[in-house]
Amino acid sequence: MNSSEEKNQSRRSFLKTAGTGTAGIIAASMFPTIVPASVFGKNAPSNKINIGQIGFGRIGSSHDLPEVIKNEAAHVIAVADLDKNRLAQGKIWIEKKYAERTGKEKYLDVKTYDDYHEILSRKDIDAVIISTPDHWHAQPAMEAAIAGKHIYMQKPTSLTIREGRQMADTVIKKKVIFQLGSQQRSMNPWPQFKRTCELVRNGRIGKLKKVYVGLPGDPAGGNPAKMPVPSNLNYDMWLGSTPDIYYTLDRVHSQTDMLNERPGWLRLEQFGAGMITGWGSHHIDIAHWGMDTELTGPIEIEGKATFPAPGSGLWDVHGDFLVNAKYANGVEMEIGGTNPNGVKFEGTEGWIFVSRGNVGVTASDPGAAAAAKENKAFYASDPKILGSVIGQNEVHLYESPEQHQNWIESIQSGKQTISHAEIAQRSCSACLIAHTAMKLGRKLKWDPKKEDYIGDKEASATLSRPQRGPYGTTKVRA
Repeated sequence: MNSSEEKNQSRRSFLKTAGTGTAGIIAASMFPTIVPASVFGKNAPSNKINIGQIGFGRIGSSHDLPEVIKNEAAHVIAVADLDKNRLAQGKIWIEKKYAERTGKEKYLDVKTYDDYHEILSRKDIDAVIISTPDHWHAQPAMEAAIAGKHIYMQKPTSLTIREGRQMADTVIKKKVIFQLGSQQRSMNPWPQFKRTCELVRNGRIGKLKKVYVGLPGDPAGGNPAKMPVPSNLNYDMWLGSTPDIYYTLDRVHSQTDMLNERPGWLRLEQFGAGMITGWGSHHIDIAHWGMDTELTGPIEIEGKATFPAPGSGLWDVHGDFLVNAKYANGVEMEIGGTNPNGVKFEGTEGWIFVSRGNVGVTASDPGAAAAAKENKAFYASDPKILGSVIGQNEVHLYESPEQHQNWIESIQSGKQTISHAEIAQRSCSACLIAHTAMKLGRKLKWDPKKEDYIGDKEASATLSRPQRGPYGTTKVRA
């Protein structure tokens, strides 16, 4: 964001705050739990951002909540989940973390809800963290924005490009602070990604020609046997806008190791696209950052992939794959499992490779064993490239300390986040375009402005899906 945009954002924030007037200040002193904490500004005596956690599973418990609770300004006071067992675990987990941090055993009484809409209806909640399965991202984000809540949301933005556009447009219109969980952009714990993108953007490898993105595929498997729905799970709402289908354990999540085991829904196209969006949202986002294409997308794309054979189990997302894309600036991108897990930028005068190294892959993720052996997270054709000094008048990219911290600080300041809604939509839509190319197996032409395929009705049909009521982005609740 440039200085002019920051001034305009600050002015809008001031006008919004100034409208409370003396009466608003008096009311706040009488009824402090009624008025959102974000109204009072960063240096107010009671500077707590009240947060509701939507979804308490593997990513919520291992990543989102631990990072948010570290921040003194954050106050997680509610949790929602469709699984009553996970809901109970969420309450205990959050209260324990605050007890450890404050030294007070009963510091907080976290309220629990089996429907996230109840969190959105609370006037004292300023923001929400959405750590739900992929098919439950766009709708709660839209409803949170309509309710005036700031949003931290796990990637990808949506199941389809049209859903993602609806979500981004709603967030932008409602002027809430939005952050996507593209944590590779932030300095903690992986400063090498920003450093790489700055080196590339400032020509340290010459003119950028090609980007290689390494991503694994998923194996086939999963037990397709029909099973009774657990009494603790609201399965109909869990399915959401996707088609009604019988319950089986490997379609949803573990009932014994809910917070650690990789859930089965990640491997089903009903709920997501597989690793192309699962890890692709991270790596393609970094590729876009280095390419200076984070607000657009490819113009041509083609791909091929293997998919599980009939009778090989429940799961049906892609396995090994190869996708080639071309951007309007002439840069080409190759995405596939034959490349090391990470991003390699290749220019006319050298190359740089960047990854998380052996950090950040859970044991149950595809490619975990290979990643555990990888020690080099940042290297180049010439080591001197890595030590190059970025001059004062050169390109300096947005610096975020940590993804969740950046979100909290942006709520306080009104400044745009590092992974705002439009950036989120573009990185995730590139993944979905790649998935369509894999499924159709032919070259596709894409119009980034219209967000549509050119002259290909079959490809354009993938931009949206039928939505099962009463759920979906066309049925958001005000």
